[in-house]
Amino acid sequence: MFRFAFPFFLWLLLILPVFIMLFAWRIRWKKKAIKRFGELHLMERLLPDQSFKRLRFKFVLMCGVFVLMVIGLSDPQIGSRYEEVKRKGIDLMLVLDVSNSMMAEDIKPNRLDRAKQSISRLLDKLEDDRLGIVVFAGDAMLQLPFTSDFAAAKMFLASTTTQSIQTQGTAIGSAIELAARALPKGNNRSKAIIVLSDGENHEDDAIAAAKAALDKKILVYTIGIGSPEGAPIPVVEESGSEGFRRDEAGNPIVTAMNPEMLAEVARAGGGKFVQASNSDIGLDALVEEIGSLKKHDFGTKTFTDYEDRFQYFIAGAILLLILELLISERREKWTQRFSLFGKKERI
Repeated sequence: MFRFAFPFFLWLLLILPVFIMLFAWRIRWKKKAIKRFGELHLMERLLPDQSFKRLRFKFVLMCGVFVLMVIGLSDPQIGSRYEEVKRKGIDLMLVLDVSNSMMAEDIKPNRLDRAKQSISRLLDKLEDDRLGIVVFAGDAMLQLPFTSDFAAAKMFLASTTTQSIQTQGTAIGSAIELAARALPKGNNRSKAIIVLSDGENHEDDAIAAAKAALDKKILVYTIGIGSPEGAPIPVVEESGSEGFRRDEAGNPIVTAMNPEMLAEVARAGGGKFVQASNSDIGLDALVEEIGSLKKHDFGTKTFTDYEDRFQYFIAGAILLLILELLISERREKWTQRFSLFGKKERI
């Protein structure tokens, strides 16, 4: 396995084309300066020690020194051993409601954004756990496959909107079933599902899905996003003004969080229900509950004992630098008998 310990130093290589352009400009300027004194073939006889080939060769050496030094600073490393590292953690599936009702603003800034904030905070508290994300409305979709890369999880989370699922509705049961299927099978790790929703289930039997998950030794937790009193659902109308979704009679549709249903789902799944509010999202209590689960060992194979290889590149740079210093831009009289750079060099 090969890697750079400090890859950001490699950006210095972008300076190399600038050096090349400056050198080409210097050569061109020098030739024009010589032409002002006479014809080139005459000046070649008057300046027998002038050597542009040597100048170019010295520049190539300095470019080699620069490249090797940059690579050396980046510290190339080679993994010398491949072994299995033991870690402890739980398998976690986050189930996020993205239906239109999640745009209600009884929880600021709105229910969906508040849920995304709570998930982000949860990700900051997890360590050696693994997770995936399922989003749902009238249907459910696996948004993020199972991973231990929490940075990737945050990236997928940031792109989640009410447009992530085209079919509107609230199918909590289908989402729990999909999350249960997505959890890895055949290991002894503790498994949990966290549902973040306003609890307005209109599609299926979420309680039965939670019981089925518990039968597979998967705990189901719920976070209620919204207020029991409810709030209208904002919508941006064609005119650009912001209004509210209305029913057939023209009255604003009020959506209320259903704590009873969410609590019953959590009980059926052997987990815990937490109700969010503007002052307290209830995340700390849920994280504490998850942290009390028995965590099992799991193995991940990774390269260890990386060995540095920067010294070879630094040594090569030093050798090229010494060679460059030993070569003069002008031909010495004692070297004119040799043809390393040509016996007859034209300017």
